[in-house]
Amino acid sequence: MKYLIAGLGNIGAEYKDTRHNIGFKIVDALAADAGTDFVSDRYASVAQFKYRGNPVTIIKPSTYMNLSGKAVSFWLKEENIPVENFIVCVDDLALPFGVIRFRSNGSEAGHNGLKNITELLGTQNYARLRFGIGNNFPKGKQVDFVLGKWSFEDLSRIQERTKTTTEALYSFITNGIERTMNTFNGK
Repeated sequence: MKYLIAGLGNIGAEYKDTRHNIGFKIVDALAADAGTDFVSDRYASVAQFKYRGNPVTIIKPSTYMNLSGKAVSFWLKEENIPVENFIVCVDDLALPFGVIRFRSNGSEAGHNGLKNITELLGTQNYARLRFGIGNNFPKGKQVDFVLGKWSFEDLSRIQERTKTTTEALYSFITNGIERTMNTFNGK
């Protein structure tokens, strides 16, 4: 079985280490653990490896967050991967910092990257790994918070949390979304 894992974020130095780019950090950690590197390709930076005999493609869309569906749609077709074997990693304001939550489908909850993926795939039935970034911002400052940089303390905690997300993504590949949800949600 082939799998596609997409980490969402925005390209460019000005977005590095921002909360909105946690999807990139998650897949960077997975690629490092798998011993693979990203190369620039069509609509994304792409890394590939095998896990327990399963070919896995990881992408970091280069289309910017709001057009992530273009990269996801292209790579699902290019690698002939069914949508059931696709998972997207994104930031989530509604979850406390560092909490991860898996979903097998659902709404986009105002996330523009997810909205574009849903629009281009024509379905909400795809797996999501949501990583809590918290919501510690003054009223009306949501965009500044999401596009703001992590504190040094948060960055060190993220490194620990990405180990858990890596384990969880391996679980998605071997056990499927339901068992992964039961094991990792809320951790």
